[in-house]
Amino acid sequence: MNRRTFLQSSALSGGGLLLSFTFLSSFKEKANATTQELNGFVKITSDNLIQIMSPNPEGGQGVKTSMPMIVAEELDVDWKQVQVIQADLDTKHFTRQFIGGSQAIHQGWKPLRQAGATARQLLREAAAKQWQVPVNEVTTDKGVLYHKASGKSASYGSMATAASQIPVPTQVELKKISDFQIIGKSKQNVDIRKIVTGKPLFGIDTQVKGMLYAMIVHPPAFGLRLKNIVTGAAHKMPGIKAIFPIKLFNDGYEKTFFDTTTFPEVVAIVGNSTWEVMQAKKALQVNWEPFASYTQARDMLGRKVVEKVPGGLESTSEHITAMNARMQQAGTVRRKDGDIDTAFKSAAKVIERTFYGPYLAHNCMEPMNFFAHVQGDKVALAGPLQKPEYTEQALAARLGISVENIDIKMTRLGGGFGRRSYAHWLLEAALISQKMQAPIKLQYSREDDMTAGIYRSTYSAKFRAALDSNNQLIGFHVKTGGTPESPLYPNRFPAGAVDNYLAEDWTIDSNITVGSFRAPRSNFMAAAEQSFLDEVAELAGKDPFDFRLDLLKRAQTNPVGKNNEYDPDRFIKVLELLREKSQWDTRKKTKKVGLSAYFCHDSYAAHVLELRMQDGNPIIENVCCAVDCGIVINPDAAKNLSEGGIVDGIGAAMYGKMAIEKGVPQSSNFDTYRMIRHHEAPKKIDVHFVKNDIDPTGMGEPAYPPVFAALANALYQATGKRHYSQPFADNLL
Repeated sequence: MNRRTFLQSSALSGGGLLLSFTFLSSFKEKANATTQELNGFVKITSDNLIQIMSPNPEGGQGVKTSMPMIVAEELDVDWKQVQVIQADLDTKHFTRQFIGGSQAIHQGWKPLRQAGATARQLLREAAAKQWQVPVNEVTTDKGVLYHKASGKSASYGSMATAASQIPVPTQVELKKISDFQIIGKSKQNVDIRKIVTGKPLFGIDTQVKGMLYAMIVHPPAFGLRLKNIVTGAAHKMPGIKAIFPIKLFNDGYEKTFFDTTTFPEVVAIVGNSTWEVMQAKKALQVNWEPFASYTQARDMLGRKVVEKVPGGLESTSEHITAMNARMQQAGTVRRKDGDIDTAFKSAAKVIERTFYGPYLAHNCMEPMNFFAHVQGDKVALAGPLQKPEYTEQALAARLGISVENIDIKMTRLGGGFGRRSYAHWLLEAALISQKMQAPIKLQYSREDDMTAGIYRSTYSAKFRAALDSNNQLIGFHVKTGGTPESPLYPNRFPAGAVDNYLAEDWTIDSNITVGSFRAPRSNFMAAAEQSFLDEVAELAGKDPFDFRLDLLKRAQTNPVGKNNEYDPDRFIKVLELLREKSQWDTRKKTKKVGLSAYFCHDSYAAHVLELRMQDGNPIIENVCCAVDCGIVINPDAAKNLSEGGIVDGIGAAMYGKMAIEKGVPQSSNFDTYRMIRHHEAPKKIDVHFVKNDIDPTGMGEPAYPPVFAALANALYQATGKRHYSQPFADNLL
């Protein structure tokens, strides 16, 4: 099957779709095999093929392999027997069917184990009933049931039908961690063969008979809205079926957290092919006009807010001026311990530094796209998105169609990083399909994607530290904010480790839309905070490791305040592991190395980055990484996530920047938006995990934030110059 023909239309009731491919080609279900569903996660065929559903979208983080591994472990099967199938959106069988916040495994750990253990128990009970023996005498091993006393045995497949008729037990026993056979052992990505051979997996691959193609035109600048369309010659160009505006939300609709979109009204162009639509788009004349400031009600995951959207054509230079001015004013106090004013007045040494981070674009490899077919009160959809359940709810409200009549099939994401959390392009595709009464594939160009907003916010942070005559940290003050959101996490390290601590923040309203960006807010705060702590350590005359460890030991033995988010013991163990594996104490004497450590997404990550300068540019020789994410499900995949985060973080820190001039994004493709190149990646990355029996915590994002500061601190060692503003490349010369 080729990449262009994997999705076929079906005569299913209501115009539903059938994804006509399996996700693991080495397993092909026999035509006469009977499949029994033991629960939403586990299906077993009569010929003993174990099918395990992967409920969450796959965007390169490896959940399509790791989540079924957890089920398979408790089910007690041979991994070679397992066929992994990407589940559709199914709120009946699954909960939290989305990716974001590095929480898929963390939140799914117990439910996935329960699903596997429950299916195993049903099979044991079926065997016990058939063999007329006590269920506690029935054991399992690699997909086979045994009764050792009688010598009886049976495959799971032979008992599946009987097991499916047994009432689901309310309680099941889970394996001891010491008995794990699959978890903790590296398994190959279940899609790897299809990926490297170009088989259809991604939304952009979608093809359906009779499908039309669509693109959108959005305002060329933030602060503008649609005035009118002059179709002219564009409407008469070859292959063009229609040109019309679409409005994403009904009047009075209360947007939710993930209903974020920069341009609620855009122009749709529909035709017979993507190429024809692109040509018409170039010829189309659309007139735009400024909009006035307005407010809108939002339901932010249960928190009701009124959001201000100012009018006007904004510019980066104006944002910086406004943020500098706001930094001189009092912020909103989010945490205060001790007497911060007295601490600074009595200090022997005081240091103050201000950091800045620009807007960043996600730039997923696969531009935004979606397939939609609206037929009456039935909607069939397929494509890449991170939060299908929330998007489904928004679509139901817009179309006036019950969520029960909306079918979303999840394809693999060609990158997400938070960008595909705000799937307004799904709404666009569905509205175009409804208008055209035809199946539609909506495709964004790279330029559409890069200039449509939902960037990482632009941030600024001022840090102050006070040292006493013994070079002990006695005061710490952070004031931070952004346009339009604050990056502050007031209860993270070094909160809890300093007697006198103050955290405050502020925001500046903007019409430039921002949203989740890999390790939201943490990516900036880690860069600023960990760069600053290195400078404080230097002022105190202390080794960067020793300085951080001393603070963490204070938080461990005599913590200050309440609500400290991090576990000092876990944090200490990560730093100690990194110090050992990086050979810091010897390497720092002869190499240019930088340290950074950060807690986010319930996990701990720390890096030592080594570089050298050549012709004014850094050559990154090595990054040594230590991570505590609890139990590691799939070690190779976890290493891949860390390595990817490190490379991505270095690229963003060195080169990432989206400037705005009078509302217009100054980069629309990779010729002007600088990304890291192959030769700029580290020559070597070593990843090490703290071994413990803690339930899994976040893994997709924690390695990303600390590498910014590890790079900045290494650059200082190599050049003698500190970096307070991203991207660092702008400040190297």
